[in-house]
Amino acid sequence: MSNFSHLDDKGNVRMVDVTEKVNSLRVAKAEGRIYMRPETIAAIQNDELPKGSVLTTAKVAGIQAAKKTAEIIPMCHQLNLSYVDIEFLIMSDHILIRSIVKTKEATGVEMEALSAVSNSALTIYDMCKSIDKTMVIKDIQLLTKEGGRSDHADTYRPKVGIVTLSDSVSAGKNIDVSGPLLIEGFIRSGCSVDHQKILPDGSKELVPLVNDWIDDGVELIVTSGGTGLGQRDLTIKVLDGMFDSKLPGIEQALHAYGRDKVKTAMLSRLTAGVIRDAIVICLPGSKGAAKDALNVLIPTIFHSFHMMKGEKH
Repeated sequence: MSNFSHLDDKGNVRMVDVTEKVNSLRVAKAEGRIYMRPETIAAIQNDELPKGSVLTTAKVAGIQAAKKTAEIIPMCHQLNLSYVDIEFLIMSDHILIRSIVKTKEATGVEMEALSAVSNSALTIYDMCKSIDKTMVIKDIQLLTKEGGRSDHADTYRPKVGIVTLSDSVSAGKNIDVSGPLLIEGFIRSGCSVDHQKILPDGSKELVPLVNDWIDDGVELIVTSGGTGLGQRDLTIKVLDGMFDSKLPGIEQALHAYGRDKVKTAMLSRLTAGVIRDAIVICLPGSKGAAKDALNVLIPTIFHSFHMMKGEKH
């Protein structure tokens, strides 16, 4: 049962929680067909139906259905749609209906696009049923979807190393929470995480450790901790001189995502950049920062390794 996103482990219906997902441009296109007699098509083209302009009404109905999808389909999320359009292509024995729906949200608009096509077809049926009892609605399907994780799907998975920097964790006084979260998240996404280390804040071992891991083929190194404002928050100071180039886009994306949830995220000094052949990202040491980073970075970060190798992207 757990393979279905709208069912929990016990088989109970649930709404998918998209709270942690990143807002992005989402686009979906769908189509469907309504078959009818040639005489009916001619009547539609000549505006001879008693209920008025069929295609104009069907277009309005389709747009309205897209906006009302969450009220019709129980587990759909309410979305702020930024664009909906319907077009009709008249064939010899049917009308092809196509929809496009756009939004900037945390989940896709496939159902909205399908609802638009469905309701347009039903409206045509309703307005023409008095003169044609042979009509059939068929082939309603999703054509394309863009945005979200699927938009940056990539089969390549880098070798990952995770470093936790904390005086209390390295001394055994506290349990490392963020490190295991990061390891689990990257492994779940298909990465190999064979390198893990816990060091005290500002450790002199950090620089040689990073170099050794890169020599060993690690391509993505994520540090957790030491990015705050305390005197012992030294991670960025230690690594800053090693960066060959910075990746401000990653920093901005992580900051923006964090600020939307917690105001104190603006006090974090996280950073990201390239050191030799690896990407190094320095995160705050909290559990929330680790979870946020996984949501922001995966899978988009994997695409960067094609770019670093000069491959087409």
